[in-house]
Amino acid sequence: MQFILVRHAQPLRVENAGEAADPGLAPIGVEQAERVPAALDHHRIVRVISSPQRRAQETAAPTAAKLGLEVEIVDGLAEYDRELPSYIPIEDAKTEFRDTYERIKEGHLPLQIDAEAFRHRVRDAITDIASTTAAADTVVIFAHGGVINVTLQDILGLARPLTFPIDYCSITRVLFSRTGRRSAATVNENGHVWELLPRNISNG
Repeated sequence: MQFILVRHAQPLRVENAGEAADPGLAPIGVEQAERVPAALDHHRIVRVISSPQRRAQETAAPTAAKLGLEVEIVDGLAEYDRELPSYIPIEDAKTEFRDTYERIKEGHLPLQIDAEAFRHRVRDAITDIASTTAAADTVVIFAHGGVINVTLQDILGLARPLTFPIDYCSITRVLFSRTGRRSAATVNENGHVWELLPRNISNG
């Protein structure tokens, strides 16, 4: 069994929404999302799954349309920020919210997040998806940097929840053996969107 974990594309910024911020994709994010189907062309994908958040669902849409599959929504794949009233992209937080940015870059979730509850929620969601997927199948899951990171933390036995940089629309592959053993095959494949990533646009 193979899980292909795709981080959502670049979303819009939302501040003080008065409720949980749930941004859709920025125009550049739409372009990034449209690159994903071709990057997955050589896989025989049987399910397309998404976090309930808009940025993940909108990223999943082009791939689901090309494959002729419905997008299955799994609530447990929501990001740790799902209840917050603002969404500040990490590239903006680097300069505007330096303390939070440095904490994330050091591998830790923001202080207001219950890290263990988040990790267990994601693990339960991944376990449930695996239990309803045939051993020979490939599933693509559109989620978030935190979700992908804590999944890798669980598989690799890592101390910190946010060990890896996970770019917009990057691909991370997790394999499940018939004995139940899990392994990370690749992390943060980003060649298909390389020139569309914020750091490369700003430097370009």
